[in-house]
Amino acid sequence: MTDKELHKLKRAELLEMLIEQQKELLDVKQKLEEAEKKLKSRDLAISRAGSIAEAALQLNGVFEAAQKAADQYLANVKKLAGETGGSEQP
Repeated sequence: MTDKELHKLKRAELLEMLIEQQKELLDVKQKLEEAEKKLKSRDLAISRAGSIAEAALQLNGVFEAAQKAADQYLANVKKLAGETGGSEQP
């Protein structure tokens, strides 16, 4: 709408336009708030997923260390069994 057309409008018509714009503004603000809440929720979910992935990596390290320890233990047992078994054979 041009300035000329706005000047021709009556005060009541201008007030109605302002009221309508106010309603639209409130609606847009509400939608923005909802979108921001969803975004925060997503950010939190992503953060949690990152934490879970980080924890999984740390657990993998623990499992790898435990596996190495178990392998070393078995190697030592086999070695000792070989030394013990080898000396008893005729």
